[in-house]
Amino acid sequence: MAKRKRYLKTYQKSKKRKKIFLVLKFFGFLFLFFLLGCLFLFVIYAKDLPRPEKFLEREIFQSTKIYDRTGEALLYEIYGEEKREIVPLEKVPKYLQQAVIVAEDVNFYHHFGIDPKAIGRAILADLRLWKPVQGASTIPQQLIRSSFLTREKTLERKIKEIILTLELDRRYSKDQILEWYLNQVPFGPNLYGVEAVSQSYFRKSVSEVSLSEAALLASLIRAPSYFTPYGEHLDELLARKDYILARMERLGYISSEEKERTQNEEIKFAEPPKILAPHFTIGYVMEYLEKEYGQDFLREKGLRVYTSLDWELQKLAEEIVEKGAKNNEKYRAFNASLVAISPETGQILAMVGSKNWFADPYPENCSPGQNCFFEPYPNVSLRGRQPGSAFKLFVYATALKRGYDDKVQILDESTNFGIWGGKEYIPKNYDEKFRGKVTLREGLAQSLNIPSIKVLYLIGNEEKIDILEINNFLGQEEVFREGLKKSIETAQGMGITTLTQPISFYGPSIVLGGGEVRLLDMVSAYGVFATGGLRVESTAILKIEDSKGNIIEENKKVPKRVLETEIAQLISDILSDNEARTPMFGARSPLYFEAHKVAAKTGTTDNYRDGWAIGYTPSIVVGVWVGNNDNSPMAKVPAVSLAGPIFHQFMEKALVNLP
Repeated sequence: MAKRKRYLKTYQKSKKRKKIFLVLKFFGFLFLFFLLGCLFLFVIYAKDLPRPEKFLEREIFQSTKIYDRTGEALLYEIYGEEKREIVPLEKVPKYLQQAVIVAEDVNFYHHFGIDPKAIGRAILADLRLWKPVQGASTIPQQLIRSSFLTREKTLERKIKEIILTLELDRRYSKDQILEWYLNQVPFGPNLYGVEAVSQSYFRKSVSEVSLSEAALLASLIRAPSYFTPYGEHLDELLARKDYILARMERLGYISSEEKERTQNEEIKFAEPPKILAPHFTIGYVMEYLEKEYGQDFLREKGLRVYTSLDWELQKLAEEIVEKGAKNNEKYRAFNASLVAISPETGQILAMVGSKNWFADPYPENCSPGQNCFFEPYPNVSLRGRQPGSAFKLFVYATALKRGYDDKVQILDESTNFGIWGGKEYIPKNYDEKFRGKVTLREGLAQSLNIPSIKVLYLIGNEEKIDILEINNFLGQEEVFREGLKKSIETAQGMGITTLTQPISFYGPSIVLGGGEVRLLDMVSAYGVFATGGLRVESTAILKIEDSKGNIIEENKKVPKRVLETEIAQLISDILSDNEARTPMFGARSPLYFEAHKVAAKTGTTDNYRDGWAIGYTPSIVVGVWVGNNDNSPMAKVPAVSLAGPIFHQFMEKALVNLP
């Protein structure tokens, strides 16, 4: 009996062991099946995934930046959906690297790409809520997700993410992964990477940020749009910054003294960036860049565009133009434009297209329908406007080319110049007075209309003549047209681009500014006189570099002689002869500079729709236009009183720092 009991007992134990073995075998097969299933999924998902080494080949879009001539003033930044600038890890302060690790992946240097404990906590949280909401992403996982995958929360995407993360961590160093991450992670609306956000929020390179600023930047990663310092959650952002500093102290990255000091440190944010010199940048430079490179290229390739703009002169010009235009409103002149160029190089130093890009189109106390509307955005310096007497220089220069000099005498009297446009052309001088015999010098210096038109007749004759002997100009239209043709050719050779109609389209009134020209072209053409007859085409670009610092475009414009030195110097001497112009303008007009020899000329159209003042020294050419964008007439006030003061104020201050 006892033997039977022992047998039964042994049998039961054996049966129990078999059951345990079967259970273990079942779970073993289940575990093996699970492993094989995971392996199968890994193979299925991995076969079409990009390899992590593709990250090195992947192009990260960078914005194009437009600077002034020094490279210190950022005028404008062109970017698509991502504003970014790549920097090497060594340029990122160590405490910023540590702050990001503390904020996003405290075990970054100790795990193998994924953090199993964090994943386990996330899975349990997701199972409790029965939906994937909990995150446990390491820095490598975030990098893989933003580079190759979508942000959808599915099991399939998570498996793909883990596969690539493991491979990324195996192939590359932690520092390399961190560098990629710091240049890729979003820090705010359209702001990607530590350099872009540092420049936008603090106006300095990431290499210059303080410890407190570094902790704040790390705080942004969790919710960059929510935490933007220009939004409604600044207090929460600062609180998270303090939390990160406290964690950095606990982990030994900073001392308790550093934490206390830094948490109490005030952080100053830069004003949201705006366009500088908008008429120049948007209305001129951008037009050129888009034509040459295309919008997509500019938004993605990280170009550095160094323009010719002198930011100090530009600020001065904007201030003076706005004040001058405000003062001119009482004369029904509601807008103004200014261009300054270096005559030796053709480089545009300042360009104010209208009095204020950001202004209300209707000035104070102005109602729609009144004569006070102006468009703030268009760059008037690039629009065709009638130059008035400012065009006379080209006519007189052509006469000098034909062998005449400034001592030639012309009779200033009421004159009928024949039939033009179906009616007799009998112009008057501005003051409606006649002066009898005057020299070419006096005619140009005092901007006398009748002598200036007679100069066309001098030019149109094949041989040199004594114009005092000519009493009747009726029926001489062909001679005037020949003079007109040669004068336009002179103007075109010096840089005027808009007089492209057939000669029959123009009449002698062009001497008084009857053809439309651009302020930029006029200033550039006047520069020929400033250089003694050499022309350098106007330019806004000094050089363009790609994202690696290679020069892809550089200004190499060279001077070209278009006028004899003696002629250019004689014109300059006449325009700076204050005594010669005094009878018309007075001894101390806005064209006179006590401490400098400045050659200057004004222009007023017959209908008072345009007023001009253009002048130069060997170092700078400055042109000013005043009027209304809708071409409505101003009060009957000469340009010397409207454009003259703006020109004088700018030129006087600009010359302080010029030779």
